[in-house]
Amino acid sequence: MSDDHPSADLRALYDGIDWSATPLGPRETWSPTLTGTLDLVMRTRFPSVVFWGPELILLYNDAYIQMIGSKHPAALGAPTRETFEEAWPQIGPLIHGVRSGAGATWATDALIPLERHGYLEDCYFTFSYSPVHGPDGSIEGVLDIAAETTTEVLSRRRLELLARLADVIVGAETVAELRLAALSLLRDHSLDLPAVDIRLPVAADEEPSLVTSTSAASQILPATLDADLLTSSFHVQETGRDTVVWQALDTSRRVGHGGAVLVCAVSDRLPFDDDYRDFLRLLAGALSQALTRLEVLESERRAAVAERDISVALQQSLLSTPAQTDAVQVAARYVPAGEVAQIGGDWYDSFHQPDGTLTVTVGDIAGHDRTSAVAMAQVRNLIRGIAFAIEDSPAGVLEVLDRALAGLAVDAVASAVLARIEQTDEQALRGERTLRWSRAGHPPPVVIRPDGTAELLDLGGELLLGVDPDTSRKDQDILLAPGSTVVLYTDGLVERRRVPIDLSLEVLRSELEGQHLTDAELLCDKLLLTFADEPDDDICVMVLRT
Repeated sequence: MSDDHPSADLRALYDGIDWSATPLGPRETWSPTLTGTLDLVMRTRFPSVVFWGPELILLYNDAYIQMIGSKHPAALGAPTRETFEEAWPQIGPLIHGVRSGAGATWATDALIPLERHGYLEDCYFTFSYSPVHGPDGSIEGVLDIAAETTTEVLSRRRLELLARLADVIVGAETVAELRLAALSLLRDHSLDLPAVDIRLPVAADEEPSLVTSTSAASQILPATLDADLLTSSFHVQETGRDTVVWQALDTSRRVGHGGAVLVCAVSDRLPFDDDYRDFLRLLAGALSQALTRLEVLESERRAAVAERDISVALQQSLLSTPAQTDAVQVAARYVPAGEVAQIGGDWYDSFHQPDGTLTVTVGDIAGHDRTSAVAMAQVRNLIRGIAFAIEDSPAGVLEVLDRALAGLAVDAVASAVLARIEQTDEQALRGERTLRWSRAGHPPPVVIRPDGTAELLDLGGELLLGVDPDTSRKDQDILLAPGSTVVLYTDGLVERRRVPIDLSLEVLRSELEGQHLTDAELLCDKLLLTFADEPDDDICVMVLRT
């Protein structure tokens, strides 16, 4: 054995052992193979050990001491099975396989439990067992060249868990979803997290929830932390080898002061070192960021709901019960869009002009926000005021409206149908009426005749309101026999993504076939049940039944 490479302490230890009392016998009797192999082991700085003879006596170098911890110095010259009793089920068959001539072995990141620091520790090694042959070809011993990879294995495993955690919580929409997704993942990683819980703030009279691993080795987490220990956002509670870490998930709070808390039991088979602490802090950091995102999302939801409620309230305050007559039943419905933040400018209205004529209108301001709802109120009231003041036909009212929008600088573009239910004395004798209407870029009305046939009144489409103040508009009219029904609506009822509008209109007309005996109120409800399931746009429907 060379005097150049072993440390003075290890040389002294080799020199101080009474080798004659071991199965190897006095050093001067050692075989040239043993002496040469041990010299090779001592000359390398890589952790190396020789298991020699039938008893597999341990001989190793300085680098190997770091790997076996407190087993040194008793391990030197001792039988391998006695020294590594806790690891023998893993390494014993491999060593005996090499001694029996099965050839060298190779293992990568193998879990070999060792008791080297006063407790049974999960350790990982990459190593090779190789036979050492004597001059006659017999196997005299086994050479082990090893490297501990525990740090690398733990780092890789923990980084993979952090990455998976980020993936599973990114889609959470509520705190409850976040907690369930996170704990479902974390509870499956008992090697680093024997027990884990995410404690949420609860009322004083409620029991805190406790979620732990289903592993047989799981530890029961304490329900609370002593009040005098609530000093920081990261607290370690230790009782012997039982260690629990409490981490506030709101960094502005201390543990136990009203915020969410991550509680983790620390594995008693791993060193609770800086790497372990950093891993737990990163877990808490990922959860904290996700909770912050949910808080922001919830604030945005509340703001969107508030804006939506204001707009819907504005619309509904204007969309009052429609006026009707003894001979004409009028029913109307308004349904806001399914998306919380989308508020449109749809409206309906029904009123009497000074001569008693019933006038109805359905329209839609372009856009989906609170501004659109305000513009809707302006346009609706302008139509009502103009129609009442000038007592003109629908086309005349819309022409004046175009000029008023431009002159009053009302920044709105709208589609609309304005209609009057007129009746001459001669028509009154027969119970007939005339529907006179003008349509500004709006979906066409549908008339259901007394025989149940339905027809799209696809005439007079003309330009949208608010585009050209000099637009000339025309009236259209149709005779309504007793028992006729007219359906007015906004485009939210019929427009669907990737469906041609002509097809949607034909579907609507087909649905209205045979509805000639249906009450106006009931027909409104039927249309909404058929067409208004989670609409992309606001919907207004108005039904007039003579």
